[in-house]
Amino acid sequence: MAMKPEMREYLDLIASKNAPAVYEAPISVIRKNAQARRAFMGEAEAIHEVIHRFFAGPTADLPIRIYRPHPDVKLPVLVWYHGGGWALNYLDLYEQALRSLANKGQFIVVAVNYQKSPEHPFPVPFDDCYSTLEWVVDHAEEFGFDLSAIGVGGDSAGANLASAVALKARDTQLIDLAFQLLIYPCNDFTMDYESARVNGDGFGLTTKTMEWFLSKYVTKKSDLKNPYASPTYAKDHSHLAPAITITAEFDPLLDDGYNYNEILRKAGNTTIYREFDGQIHGFFIQAGVTKDAEVAQEFVANEINALLKR
Repeated sequence: MAMKPEMREYLDLIASKNAPAVYEAPISVIRKNAQARRAFMGEAEAIHEVIHRFFAGPTADLPIRIYRPHPDVKLPVLVWYHGGGWALNYLDLYEQALRSLANKGQFIVVAVNYQKSPEHPFPVPFDDCYSTLEWVVDHAEEFGFDLSAIGVGGDSAGANLASAVALKARDTQLIDLAFQLLIYPCNDFTMDYESARVNGDGFGLTTKTMEWFLSKYVTKKSDLKNPYASPTYAKDHSHLAPAITITAEFDPLLDDGYNYNEILRKAGNTTIYREFDGQIHGFFIQAGVTKDAEVAQEFVANEINALLKR
């Protein structure tokens, strides 16, 4: 299928600005440029409540936002880890997506602004994300979190972090997660698959950009196949939370998401997979650009509730 016309227009607009790639400028410049894309994320809808808090992570106080769709005391929870190559983005870019998910699914969303590479490489962002899940478990009574219905999720690097947190939650028996939501995950750090070559340039995210992100996140060669960094390489993928995986046709990471879904399926886990035709990496949060963003958000909310039997 051809790329959706609105996405081609979006890519042409971005290209016209001649902004540097992540590997062509200081990280401070790249982060400032990323903030300017908030206009593409769509209008954030009204929601019952958004609580802004900090909690003590392993190495720093971490800001979180708790999105509650209505005042009921006990609700399921999606613990959300945002994307941005482990180096970019901030929660304001996700206001539309996270409010939309909470309202459409009628569950709570807890989102964390974890510490970023290159200043804080692996395992710091991963440890921050796992500690966020621990915080949710520990504060279930205070905030009305349903301990029987907690899942993790994220997009891109956030989906990688969610996959890794799901592995560790199983390994430590912290909690039986109800689901894991993986939006175009990057879980195989070798990137040795066809979509990284076929979709490697000209579709927004490039393979060269991903390689830069990976090199800044994992700085020790010994960690490249650490399953909490690159979840594809876990020795055992059995007994993991049911997975909802979304991919995009023109994404360098298309095969990564499909392959990880197959790994989980073949290990005996429940899996739900959907590829969005004509779409590119990042579309899930770009409601200001494409209607497919809210279509995907609706799909995700419905599938989470189906897994929760709500």
